[in-house]
Amino acid sequence: MEEAQEQSKNALKKAQKQAKAAAAKAEKAAKAANVPVVGGKKDDSKEIIGITVSKEGNFSQWYQDVVIKAELVEYYNEISGFYILRPAAMHVWGAIRAWFQERIQAMGVEEASFPMFLSKKSLEKEKEHVEGFAPELAWVTKAGDKDLEVQVAVRPTSEAVMYPYYAKWIRSHRDLPLRLNQWNSVVRWEAKQTTPFLRAREFLWQEGHTAHLTEQLAEKEVLEILELYAGVYEQLLAVPVVRGKKTENEKFAGGYWTSTCEAYIPTNGRGIQGATSHALGQNFSKMFDIEVEDMDKNKVHIWQNSWGLSTRVIGVMVMLHGDDKGLVLPPRVAKIQAVLIPVGLTAKTAPEDRAKHLSKVEELRGTLKKAGVLVHVDERDGYTPGFKFADWELKGVPLRLEFGPKDAASSVVTYARRDTGAKATIPLDNIATEVPALLETIQKDLYDKADEAYRTHRLVLTDWDKVVPALDSRNVVLIPFCEGPECEDRIKEMTKSENQEVGPDGHKLPSMGMKSLCIPFEQPDGLVKGETKCLNPKCSALAKSWTMFGRSY
Repeated sequence: MEEAQEQSKNALKKAQKQAKAAAAKAEKAAKAANVPVVGGKKDDSKEIIGITVSKEGNFSQWYQDVVIKAELVEYYNEISGFYILRPAAMHVWGAIRAWFQERIQAMGVEEASFPMFLSKKSLEKEKEHVEGFAPELAWVTKAGDKDLEVQVAVRPTSEAVMYPYYAKWIRSHRDLPLRLNQWNSVVRWEAKQTTPFLRAREFLWQEGHTAHLTEQLAEKEVLEILELYAGVYEQLLAVPVVRGKKTENEKFAGGYWTSTCEAYIPTNGRGIQGATSHALGQNFSKMFDIEVEDMDKNKVHIWQNSWGLSTRVIGVMVMLHGDDKGLVLPPRVAKIQAVLIPVGLTAKTAPEDRAKHLSKVEELRGTLKKAGVLVHVDERDGYTPGFKFADWELKGVPLRLEFGPKDAASSVVTYARRDTGAKATIPLDNIATEVPALLETIQKDLYDKADEAYRTHRLVLTDWDKVVPALDSRNVVLIPFCEGPECEDRIKEMTKSENQEVGPDGHKLPSMGMKSLCIPFEQPDGLVKGETKCLNPKCSALAKSWTMFGRSY
């Protein structure tokens, strides 16, 4: 018995020694990587809360770490594939919503709200459209303990919910245009691996659905909305996009044609669809019998559009701008644009000096607030300045302002940019003008850096043998293409690579062939219609356009 107790004590001592060594190693790693530890003070546990993998070394795990540790999302553990959007993420979405809503209202788009459920009968009216969503439909079959007589699905999109009422409300050309938009969530029960923002089973979006008398009026709106989507990316999120048209393979199911803005992620060279604006033609008006009398009293089917932008935009922003320290937020969508941190105050600082200094800090906060800056003062006790710096860097705050007794004596505030790490000072008398100007500079520099990366990795190729090497070097490519659906399927198979990415769980992901991203509206020179052959060596057709291809999300 005594021998067993002695063995137990020895095992406990050994475990404690190992735990102590592991804690010391973690603390050393945290210091080396400049990441904060919980608490940031001596007596707290040493669990690392910063980013512990590099963006280049393990991009997938890096992304998961950033969105969680920067407090954008939390996993909803009750049901897989669902996520809680935290205040920092909702602020970004709110900024996008306010910007976009103001502009579509100016176009005459009105806000509405339709139910989230749709009947099986309604779905059967639009088989071609619903076919693509069928594997992802979530069905409600019970109410309490009773089976429903008619099953209902949770909306994956709202055409089948809304268009029966368009048929009821639209009777004459005088009822047109009808332009409605709703901000809501939709459910698509993804079978693939889900990822916060990029692929979730429920996500927030806006969906606009409009009706017009003529094809020309409808087409005009499609491109106006696309330009607003590009504005969300480029003006708010500092993300450059390519505007274009989807191929037949990639267009909206049941639609006439689809316009898109396509972004690019330099870290893995993948393209990602940003937002789409669809010309539905008369397909849905014929399905739902939406007819009007035109000015000559002829019965005609209306022309419709639909367009949508989702919280995927936040994921694109994170992947593009973030770094090994964490999130990097463009100032125009940041919940906190500048964090003001009092420094240089120690236990030896006299109470009256501390009070005087903090009073000056509060004065600076008021000045910045009046100048329109979203500013936060970090006065947390017991945390070192180094911990605070790393914490706000992790959360992506664009600008850090440090203010200590030496700064006060020199009548300056010291700043550090989140995007570049550059440090300098600003005279206190100038902060109301220089801080907003600096935030705008950060916004522009983030965009310019991303735009340069996109432009230099968008290669125009006329040699098929260079395509896969270009993809493996993290590029997207513009190639002469016949736009044929079967040819596109072959290209996807022919460009699968032996180079495989590693997923978050450490397993290799299947190699990915390239698919069409869009037919850019801005076409390179050099393609002669009627003469230039499709670049696919197994295709004998002539090219219709330069089409942008790439590996994609």
